[in-house]
Amino acid sequence: MYAIVEVGGKQYKFEKGEVADVEKLEPKKDKVVFDKVLLISDKETTIGHPYIERAKVTASILKQVKSPKTIAFKYKRRKGYHRKVGHRQKLTRVKIEEIKL
Repeated sequence: MYAIVEVGGKQYKFEKGEVADVEKLEPKKDKVVFDKVLLISDKETTIGHPYIERAKVTASILKQVKSPKTIAFKYKRRKGYHRKVGHRQKLTRVKIEEIKL
């Protein structure tokens, strides 16, 4: 069983027991509920329009992490111009506890 969920404007595929990194969340508790479920696939597939009503994915928050560094390098040949900038996105690591339809 898996679900496709929208979190922070991005879509993620979650399975029960999976550990995933999502966009940074600022929860007040150690559990979070995702209710923007786009698709649930079990024995048969349920597709939302755009979301499935009453469908929820429950996850526990493990920790806040940063992604690997991404380098943006700009260069113009023969002009003496180059620029190097690094970026690390802040993420939240979650463990999927339950998928409800």
